[in-house]
Amino acid sequence: MGEAAWSWVLGQVREADGPWLPDSVPGPEEPGVDRDCLYAGIAGLAPVLAEFALTRELSARERALSAGIVSRLVAQERTETALYDIGLAGDVVALRLLAPGSEASALQRISDLRTPAGWASALSSEMGTDHPMSDVIMGTAGVMMTALWVGNHLEIAETGGEALLQVAERTEHGLDWRMFPDYRVSSPNFSHGTAGVASALALAGWVLGRQDFVDAAIDGARHVIALGSHADGSFVLPHTIPNANREVEPLTYTWCHGPTGTSQLFPALALAGVDQVGGHRMEDLRAQCLQTVLDAGVPQRLRPGFWDNDGRCCGTAGVGDVLLDLAQDTGEQRWLDAAATMGKALLGRAVDGTYWQFVEYRDDEPLLPPGTSWMQGAAGIAAFLLRLDRVQREGLDAKVVDRPDQWWSVPAGTRTVRR
Repeated sequence: MGEAAWSWVLGQVREADGPWLPDSVPGPEEPGVDRDCLYAGIAGLAPVLAEFALTRELSARERALSAGIVSRLVAQERTETALYDIGLAGDVVALRLLAPGSEASALQRISDLRTPAGWASALSSEMGTDHPMSDVIMGTAGVMMTALWVGNHLEIAETGGEALLQVAERTEHGLDWRMFPDYRVSSPNFSHGTAGVASALALAGWVLGRQDFVDAAIDGARHVIALGSHADGSFVLPHTIPNANREVEPLTYTWCHGPTGTSQLFPALALAGVDQVGGHRMEDLRAQCLQTVLDAGVPQRLRPGFWDNDGRCCGTAGVGDVLLDLAQDTGEQRWLDAAATMGKALLGRAVDGTYWQFVEYRDDEPLLPPGTSWMQGAAGIAAFLLRLDRVQREGLDAKVVDRPDQWWSVPAGTRTVRR
């Protein structure tokens, strides 16, 4: 199924000053400004190609695509630095995976664009603020994670950490980070808020020997733990605080805004030497996060709006990939079995055996167009299925195509990108 889905994705790749990928089918006839991004653009095909390279020899077509991605990204002169939106950190990921060493100029550019407040961005202006973004997807935390993953230009991580300390919001229990200061809501989970920012600070503190960064990460964890529900051994945070303007469920179980992603905070803290926070052990909280996801009923579609997405960012493949991280890190079969459950659900939901259609239950036509991309489509799902198959065949010490937002969650010996 992974091969079939990937073949379908390859069939959507087009050429216009280098390769580009419509994010859905049918899609635009011309590339948009986000054509290169890791989230929904051509850079997002790099981790898929890297995954296939662990499984078999790449075809001539795949090698040509890889070379085209590298050529396209190396030629860009960006001022945006984001990891998942269009930016230099996303370029670094694709280049490091496809042509190690070619990412050097993009990293240098990120370093050159540093300010004491972080990295200026047009995204901030579009959202009505002069403050740099703080989060993993668009902001400082994601840029820091990228530098730490590569292991070069660690001044990027230091500048980012100091900038994040400046914008931390003191709460009753610890520290909170919004997407930017005074943003209308707090998103306490991984992709846009405190769990992701605290992860970046814990890792930077460990690598750089900055105890103030680790202490801030601990305070972030205190805030997260205090906000969470711990009923019956679970651990889950609200999607957004306050929830007043959300039309959907207040709790989600995804990588982006749920315990799947938030679970990654706890191995980051453990790597930084933190055994427990507020009486909670790091390994226990990590396991509780994923058990909560399973106990909630994922990947079943229990009711409209509960589990309508099968992608990496917001759905089944993202849950499965984090379960594989946990299985490989702990050696526990139960987590591999749970990842296999996610894989079986994906097999059952594939349309014509090649792609997936997510659901927006509030629309008159609830089935959304098939997505192609890393985070919201068949490319990312295919990579998960290939990895699941490899781990089942090779065992829990199988190699991992690690990424900036999860490299600390797997054993160092399994990583294919080495610092």
